[in-house]
Amino acid sequence: MNFGERLRQIRKEKGLTQAEVAKLLSIGESTVSFYESGKRQPDYETLVRLSEAFKVSTDFLLGKTNLRTHIETIAAHHDGEEWTEEELEEIERFKEFVRMKRQQRDKE
Repeated sequence: MNFGERLRQIRKEKGLTQAEVAKLLSIGESTVSFYESGKRQPDYETLVRLSEAFKVSTDFLLGKTNLRTHIETIAAHHDGEEWTEEELEEIERFKEFVRMKRQQRDKE
Protein backbone atom coordinates (compact mmCIF):
# COMPACT_ATOMS: atom_id res chain seq x y z
CA MET A 1 0.00 0.00 0.00
CA ASN A 2 1.13 3.54 -0.66
CA PHE A 3 0.63 6.58 1.55
CA GLY A 4 -2.71 7.62 0.01
CA GLU A 5 -4.17 4.14 0.39
CA ARG A 6 -2.97 3.91 3.98
CA LEU A 7 -4.40 7.31 4.84
CA ARG A 8 -7.79 6.38 3.37
CA GLN A 9 -7.71 3.02 5.19
CA ILE A 10 -6.93 4.48 8.60
CA ARG A 11 -9.35 7.40 8.13
CA LYS A 12 -12.20 5.02 7.32
CA GLU A 13 -11.27 2.71 10.22
CA LYS A 14 -11.60 5.71 12.55
CA GLY A 15 -14.95 6.62 10.95
CA LEU A 16 -13.75 10.05 9.85
CA THR A 17 -14.56 12.03 6.73
CA GLN A 18 -11.95 13.85 4.69
CA ALA A 19 -13.38 17.10 6.04
CA GLU A 20 -12.88 15.92 9.63
CA VAL A 21 -9.27 14.93 8.96
CA ALA A 22 -8.67 18.30 7.28
CA LYS A 23 -10.08 20.14 10.28
CA LEU A 24 -8.01 18.02 12.66
CA LEU A 25 -4.82 18.98 10.79
CA SER A 26 -5.85 22.54 9.89
CA ILE A 27 -5.47 21.88 6.17
CA GLY A 28 -7.88 22.02 3.27
CA GLU A 29 -10.28 19.18 2.56
CA SER A 30 -9.01 19.09 -1.02
CA THR A 31 -5.48 18.51 0.34
CA VAL A 32 -6.68 15.37 2.13
CA SER A 33 -8.37 14.26 -1.08
CA PHE A 34 -5.14 14.86 -3.02
CA TYR A 35 -3.18 12.87 -0.44
CA GLU A 36 -5.56 9.93 -0.72
CA SER A 37 -5.58 9.99 -4.53
CA GLY A 38 -1.78 10.18 -4.68
CA LYS A 39 -1.76 13.60 -6.36
CA ARG A 40 0.13 15.16 -3.44
CA GLN A 41 2.39 14.01 -0.64
CA PRO A 42 2.42 15.52 2.85
CA ASP A 43 5.40 17.43 4.15
CA TYR A 44 7.31 15.95 7.07
CA GLU A 45 5.45 17.97 9.70
CA THR A 46 2.04 16.92 8.38
CA LEU A 47 3.14 13.28 8.20
CA VAL A 48 4.17 13.39 11.85
CA ARG A 49 0.90 15.08 12.85
CA LEU A 50 -1.08 12.38 11.01
CA SER A 51 0.98 9.71 12.73
CA GLU A 52 0.27 11.22 16.14
CA ALA A 53 -3.43 11.82 15.41
CA PHE A 54 -4.01 8.24 14.26
CA LYS A 55 -1.55 6.69 16.75
CA VAL A 56 0.38 4.85 14.06
CA SER A 57 4.03 5.02 12.99
CA THR A 58 5.11 7.15 10.05
CA ASP A 59 6.51 3.97 8.48
CA PHE A 60 3.02 2.47 8.58
CA LEU A 61 1.53 5.55 6.91
CA LEU A 62 4.22 5.48 4.24
CA GLY A 63 3.51 1.82 3.51
CA LYS A 64 6.97 0.67 4.61
CA THR A 65 5.57 -1.74 7.21
CA ASN A 66 2.31 -3.35 8.18
CA LEU A 67 3.14 -2.88 11.86
CA ARG A 68 1.14 0.09 13.03
CA THR A 69 3.08 1.12 16.13
CA HIS A 70 6.59 1.02 17.49
CA ILE A 71 5.42 -1.34 20.24
CA GLU A 72 4.29 -3.81 17.60
CA THR A 73 7.71 -3.46 15.99
CA ILE A 74 9.41 -4.40 19.26
CA ALA A 75 7.13 -7.40 19.62
CA ALA A 76 7.97 -8.55 16.10
CA HIS A 77 11.63 -8.84 17.08
CA HIS A 78 11.07 -11.26 19.95
CA ASP A 79 10.75 -14.48 17.97
CA GLY A 80 7.03 -14.93 18.45
CA GLU A 81 7.02 -14.61 22.23
CA GLU A 82 3.80 -13.23 23.61
CA TRP A 83 4.20 -9.87 25.38
CA THR A 84 1.54 -7.90 27.18
CA GLU A 85 1.05 -4.25 26.34
CA GLU A 86 2.48 -3.40 29.78
CA GLU A 87 5.61 -5.48 29.12
CA LEU A 88 6.14 -3.86 25.73
CA GLU A 89 5.83 -0.41 27.28
CA GLU A 90 8.39 -1.43 29.90
CA ILE A 91 10.75 -2.54 27.12
CA GLU A 92 10.29 0.88 25.48
CA ARG A 93 11.10 2.64 28.76
CA PHE A 94 14.21 0.51 29.18
CA LYS A 95 15.34 1.32 25.64
CA GLU A 96 14.96 5.03 26.41
CA PHE A 97 16.95 4.59 29.64
CA VAL A 98 19.77 2.90 27.74
CA ARG A 99 19.75 5.70 25.13
CA MET A 100 20.02 8.33 27.88
CA LYS A 101 22.94 6.47 29.48
CA ARG A 102 24.69 6.31 26.12
CA GLN A 103 24.19 10.05 25.59
CA GLN A 104 25.62 10.79 29.04
CA ARG A 105 28.59 8.54 28.37
CA ASP A 106 29.23 10.21 25.02
CA LYS A 107 29.26 13.66 26.68
CA GLU A 108 31.93 12.62 29.18
